[in-house]
Amino acid sequence: MDALAFFTARLQFQTDVSDVYAAQGEFVLIDSRGHAGWHQGHIPGALHLPTDDIAERAPTSIDLATPVVTYCWGPGCNGATRAAREFAKLGYQVKEMLGGVEYWIREGFPIQTDDGTTRQPADPLTAPLHAITCDC
Repeated sequence: MDALAFFTARLQFQTDVSDVYAAQGEFVLIDSRGHAGWHQGHIPGALHLPTDDIAERAPTSIDLATPVVTYCWGPGCNGATRAAREFAKLGYQVKEMLGGVEYWIREGFPIQTDDGTTRQPADPLTAPLHAITCDC
């Protein structure tokens, strides 16, 4: 595989938190973590669908023509990759959100908890402090 094909394929199947934030409403966002992670905090508007439940619940919950983006904890976890694979097996157009909920939070985007919606300041090591995207 040449470099152009490799990087084109990565962009076809992966996205980042800034792009997900900017394109909300164009896909179904899936939180593939377990119940404890979901209740600790999740991205507003996400659908909680743990990986083990995808094969059974996705066909009755999500139209096959609707694009899907999966996320899990963060870059040290491959849960979003496993969830994306399950959606791909079912024939969905799917992308994995790189960085997971960790980088969503670190970039200053909102999180939904049982107490409401919260937001932390952007981490200057991961995001610009006074802009929504890094423009990279």
